[in-house]
Amino acid sequence: MQLWVGLGNPGPRYAMHRHNVGFMAADVIAEMHSFGPAQKKFQGWVQEGRIGTEKILLLKPATFMNESGRSAGEALRFYKLGVEALTVFHDELDLAPFKVKVKRGGGTAGHNGLRSIDRHLGPDFRRVRIGIGHPGHKDRVHGHVLGNYAKSEQDDLVHMLGAIGAEAEWLAQGDDARFMSDVSLRMQE
Repeated sequence: MQLWVGLGNPGPRYAMHRHNVGFMAADVIAEMHSFGPAQKKFQGWVQEGRIGTEKILLLKPATFMNESGRSAGEALRFYKLGVEALTVFHDELDLAPFKVKVKRGGGTAGHNGLRSIDRHLGPDFRRVRIGIGHPGHKDRVHGHVLGNYAKSEQDDLVHMLGAIGAEAEWLAQGDDARFMSDVSLRMQE
């Protein structure tokens, strides 16, 4: 079993924030792969399903971004899984908008959700970094991250989320390079 965690903030007022793109990715994966209904567990919402031959537990923490590690840690402990079973989907300022990269381990780059998971579980989890771009000056970061996607970005957002969902089987199999390559190819279509 693998635990895939989409990061975001709960509630309708945050739904279209760039900071919630991890939640959006989790929702699309669940829908495209016919996961079961969401259940309230582990201080969040959980959906179970299969992608290819792999059993995946999708989790959207309801703890708000700053405490995401509590929710993820609770789920890992319950299923007796190690951090190697954890994949976190999150927004990434240091990537161009709609670029998707995967890496294992690393720093938190000031991301409060990653910081919380790192604090609870250590840094060695897999990250699916979803680019939201940098607004240009550090004083504008807060408003950018907690701002809604613009109407002009909606088509690209839907296209990228669809590509992530369509290629999720490569992630499930542990072929991060193929996942990134195929998502990138879909984004060029």
